Formats: sequence, structure tokens, C-alpha cells
Amino acid sequence: MVCFAIVAKGQNLITIKGKVSDKDTKSAIVGVSVVSNNKKNVLTNENGEFDIPSFKGDTLEFQYLGYVSVKYLVNDAKSINIFLEKDNSQLLEEVAVTGYAKLNKESVVGSAPPSQFTDLLQGRVARMNVQTNYGTPGIRGSLTIRGVGRVEQNTESYKGFEENNFVSPIKEALSTFAADVDVASYNNVKRFLNSGALPPADAVRIEEMINYFQYEMPTPEGNNPVAIKTELSPSPWNDKHQLLRISLKAKDIPKDNLPASNFVFLIDVSGSMYDTNKLPLVKSSLKLLVDQLRDKDKVAIVTYAGNAQIKLESTTGDQKMKIKEIIDGLEAGGSTAGGDGLKMAYNLARQNFFKNGNNRIVMATDGDFNVGASSDADMEKLIERERESGVNISILGYGMGNYKDSKLELLANKGRGNYAYINDISEARKAMISEFGGTMFTVAKDVKIQVEFNPKYVQYYRLVGYENRLMAAEDFNNDKKIGGDMGVGHVVTAIYDIIPVGVKSEEVGSVDPLKYQEAKPKNISNSSLELATVKFRYKDPNGDKSKLQEQIVLHNDLKTMSEDFNFATAVAELGMLLRNSAYKQQANFDSLIKRAKQSKGTDDEGYRAEFIKIAENAKALMKSNDLVKN
Repeated sequence: MVCFAIVAKGQNLITIKGKVSDKDTKSAIVGVSVVSNNKKNVLTNENGEFDIPSFKGDTLEFQYLGYVSVKYLVNDAKSINIFLEKDNSQLLEEVAVTGYAKLNKESVVGSAPPSQFTDLLQGRVARMNVQTNYGTPGIRGSLTIRGVGRVEQNTESYKGFEENNFVSPIKEALSTFAADVDVASYNNVKRFLNSGALPPADAVRIEEMINYFQYEMPTPEGNNPVAIKTELSPSPWNDKHQLLRISLKAKDIPKDNLPASNFVFLIDVSGSMYDTNKLPLVKSSLKLLVDQLRDKDKVAIVTYAGNAQIKLESTTGDQKMKIKEIIDGLEAGGSTAGGDGLKMAYNLARQNFFKNGNNRIVMATDGDFNVGASSDADMEKLIERERESGVNISILGYGMGNYKDSKLELLANKGRGNYAYINDISEARKAMISEFGGTMFTVAKDVKIQVEFNPKYVQYYRLVGYENRLMAAEDFNNDKKIGGDMGVGHVVTAIYDIIPVGVKSEEVGSVDPLKYQEAKPKNISNSSLELATVKFRYKDPNGDKSKLQEQIVLHNDLKTMSEDFNFATAVAELGMLLRNSAYKQQANFDSLIKRAKQSKGTDDEGYRAEFIKIAENAKALMKSNDLVKN
């Protein structure tokens, strides 16, 4: 049971903390409007929790569309739990939508222009406070829509993909993909599971789940910015198969030795960012980043809503108070001109460009663009034009309900960037402090991996994940084709599922014999002991020509899994179960949870322990939905 404390703010002012749940199901309700008669107004977060400053004797009213409103008199209670009852008598004949556009009172008399309420017609109706208020920051006007029978609340979007299948090395000897350091999918999946819901299958990108965690790796030697490690072990989800782990590690660089940074904070301040887990969390996140700045670093701030504007010209890192004051003063309101914001941010970054420095846009948004260059194709063209400028991008995604993962993943993949999802301050701390160098400083760009399998030992192979990062074999040697960027200390891990020669597997289908030509089997006559050759290419951060490294994997290198490999397979196994993968084989929750517990290791930050908890949540949820038997 969660306990909530009342923290004194003054002689009589206190902060009320609590949780709002459904009276019947006891499940948390997200987006409940908590209104105080002292004109304070907040929304419950993804866990149904809230905090609001109040005085003893104030009245709090809890409002949510489709539920009976509840009033609560503030007293000396140290914790409150509110239960709302569904209002079955309420028909949705009329829905009031609160607008965030900056309007004059006269502009909402009569018919309000639809463009001023664009954000509000995207699933936010059931979360808005129904009122007209011209004095409260962020709430500028209201619009009434009559005759609405259904309000769509969830407009989150995820790019669909087909899972990699098993491939014969006789037909395709080479497997090629771009390194992916994004970790957004894991935290997003965690958000769903912690709120009592299974994530959409397309939200589960297994490589991002694996790469959320840090693994022990050898430090690159000499002038090499990247080191490689391979490991071959029996598969935990099919004892007839083998798993090949390939991990790359970028070199560590002390913070004081990192190059000077030219940052541009690109902040979405549109109406859709009003929620407490959006713009307020963005502000807290970016202030953590500001604390990491050195005197030689620079920061500029661009915001976008109905239009883009420069809030702060490039300012040195020794003026932290000035930078934080600008961040603190940001308010949400208006539509979302994301394309214009990106153009302005890139222009500003180029104007203050540090040669041989770290030039980077840090974009904070829910991805819900609706003005200007907003389609996936438009954004892709824009980012492709800009990526050769030497300016990198870090995407920080926030929020829920209207979250546009598909756009943000595309921006990161096409823009030589990285992408993380931030849903609480601990994740912000991880990205901005614990992994500051890896998130914000590139040490190797356009990293590509290519594996050649020897058909003497490998009957079939399957790359687990990386579906959105696959490349043609010839792209590996083509320096015009971009790969993924690795930051300071980053570790990228990939896992191959291998069916050895001689093993009969139900995972591979068959075709009838050809009727019009003879299918002659290839003669595999090599005498090599090599199971595979792993190659990877990378460029220096300011270079244009790639460098090549490779490592051999012998077929008799089969060993018991290391602690890190064991944990990584547990993460991959959870991903396959959440996707209900056609290739999950004998994967099961009990096995992966047991392995995760055995391989938790030191776990100073508690990330692996947290994984075990969400795996247990996933098992319970899938069992309750009759998706698993145990």
C-alpha cells in the first residue's frame, strides 16, 4: 500500500498528496482534475497520484468525465485515497473541451475557430476540467461540442514491424544492421506494466529493452573508440539452439576531458504538454542537465507551440541561474509547430557551432506535431537534410495518451541521434546525470555491424530485434549510408538465435520440391572451425571515412552464459512474450524471472531489481488475460 505524507509549506499551507481510483475496480484513474477553492488545479499522473498545495479548511473537488464528482474537506489527514464512482446516468450528449490557446475573452464568444483547439480534439477531452477561466495560467478558454457520442482518449502511435525470421546462411550469408543505442521502448513498456496494462506489441522493441541496461565490457585499447566482445552459449528458451551475443562498448572519457558543448534545448510548449508528467517534468529534467554544464559549454533555448521562437540566445554554462529562470518561466499553450521548431534549433546550433566540439539539439516533446512539417515523411526529409551539418540530436519523449513514439523514433534513427522516454524524475536523472556522457557526447558515429555465418555449422540464424535498423549487405561498406551513434561509455548488445546444423526445428518451415527445375544442394566444403565472422564499422565523430574491425567466433567456443548474457536473455525473453512472438519457442515467465534474479549482480541503481518486478507484473497481467498458463 502506498502511503502519502502531508508536507508543511508554511504556517497553514500544506501539500496534499494522494491517489484517485475507480470505486469498483480499484484501478488508478489517470487525468482526474483536482480543483481547490484556492484556484489551484492539478491532474493525477499515470499512477492516479497527485499533490496539490492547500490550506486547512479548503475544499478539493475531484472531476473526471463519466464519474460522479467528489468533494473533500482538507483537514489534518496525512494521507488521502479518493474513490470515484461511475455515473451511468450521464450520456455524452454534450462534451466541454477546455482550450489551451491564448485567447481573448471575445474570441470564445460564439463559434471559436477550430484551429485554436487542435490539440484538444486528440483524446484529451476526458481529462479536461470543464470550465471557462481566463485567469488561470494555461487554461485560456473553452469550447462546447454537441452531439458527441464517443470521445477517443488514446491516440498514441507506434510504427508496426514484422519480426525477423530464421534465415539460412546458404541463402543469406550476411546479416547487417545499424547499432541502436535508443532505450525508449523499455521505459515505455515499464510505464504500461506499472499502470496495470499490457503494452501494444509494436511498442516492444527488444533491442531497446536489452540496451537499457549496462553490461561489463573491456575498455577499448589504444586509440580505438570501440571494443567488441562475443559470447556463444546454449539457448535458455530452446536447449537445441544456441545464442550468440555481440556487444560493443564505446570508450569512457572523464567529464572534464569532454569537448565543449553547444546545446540547443528544443522544448515543446504546446497545449498537449500541459499535464504534470509533461512540461513540468521537462523543466525538472533539463535543469538536471544544466547542472552538468561547464563554463566552456553553451546553451540556447527554442520553444514551439503555435510558432517557434528563441527564448534564450546561446549562453555560457556559468550562467546556470539565468538558464534555469528561462526554463522555469515556460508555460504550455497552443498548437504544435514541431517542424518550424526543428528548423530554428538547427539554425541556432549552426550559428554557434563548435569546431571539433559537441553540437547537439536536445528535443523534449510528446511528439504530437500538428502544424507545419508534421507527417513522418516531412519530418524524415527535414532531419535528413540537417544531419550532415555536424549537429546531433537527442530526443527525450514525455507523456502518455497522445504520445507519438513513431515520430520520435524516426527522428532519432534518421538524425544520427538517440531516443529515451522519460516518465519520472529517476529516469531523467539516469539520462541527464548517470549516463550524461553516453546520452550527450558521441565518440563513434555511423556504427554498423555485419555478421557472416558459416553454413558448415549454422543451419539457420535469427537476429532478435533490430527490425527497424536492418541494412542491405552492400550498405555496410558504403560510407554514405548512416548507422547508429555511440556515446561515451555506451554498450550496444545484439543477440542471434542459431539453429545448428543437424538440428530439426519446428521454428523453420518447409516448401515443396520444385517442379520445373532441380534444386541442387550447395556443397559446403570449407574446413574452417569458425562459426561466424563479426565485423563492425564506425567513423570518428568529425570524420567521413569509416574504419573496420572484426572478430572471429569459433564453433567450439560454446560456454556457460556469463552473468550479463544471462540477464540480457531474460530481458529478450520478456520482450518476446510481450509481443507474443512467433519465435518465442519455450519462453516462459518463471524461467526468465529466475535467471534475472540469479544474474542481478551488484545492481547499485536497482535497475535490474526493477526489471524483475515488471516481469512479475507482466506475468500477472498476461495470466489475468488468459495469455499464459503459468
